[in-house]
Amino acid sequence: MTYDPAIHRRRSIRLRDYDYSSGGAYFVTICAAGRRCIFGAVWNGEMSLNRNGRSVVESWEAIADHFPQVDLDAFVVMPNHVHGILFLHTDSGVTRAGATHASPLRGGALGPARGSVGAVVGSFKSGAARRINQLRNSLGAAVWQRNYYERVIRDDGELADVRQYIMDNPARWADDSENPANAPPPRRPS
Repeated sequence: MTYDPAIHRRRSIRLRDYDYSSGGAYFVTICAAGRRCIFGAVWNGEMSLNRNGRSVVESWEAIADHFPQVDLDAFVVMPNHVHGILFLHTDSGVTRAGATHASPLRGGALGPARGSVGAVVGSFKSGAARRINQLRNSLGAAVWQRNYYERVIRDDGELADVRQYIMDNPARWADDSENPANAPPPRRPS
């Protein structure tokens, strides 16, 4: 089948008219391709990282080396996804605890704006995939889902809630919707 932009257009899950390069706090969730559990396992409510999971941590910590306007906050690697908080700083002086407000989209170019949440997440995913594929000797294999989820953190109360959610995530793995053990059974053909 050939590409037809009229029928193959992907709908963006991003907030319309929001500038994701504006200063503020962002909660991101990034899932493994196929939601496969390739980063380790949860034992007794605690995450035990394998070498792939440790590579993800190293890649997350390297974000600040590549994006000096980004501060990292709470972060957890789960068996098949990661959660983290990013703080983007601009000349406006937004602080780690400051609220984030929508600003008009600067628009124009295709792809994520330089220094935006999308650019940071894309760089992280690329670096982690490269490291993991080197470990697995499977260069070019998919490590991540194509997209990611994000939420703009708007105030200190929400920031505290998201930090707690991230910290508690391994202890709640048994009930997590991302846990393959909680997937609904396949439907029987009628």
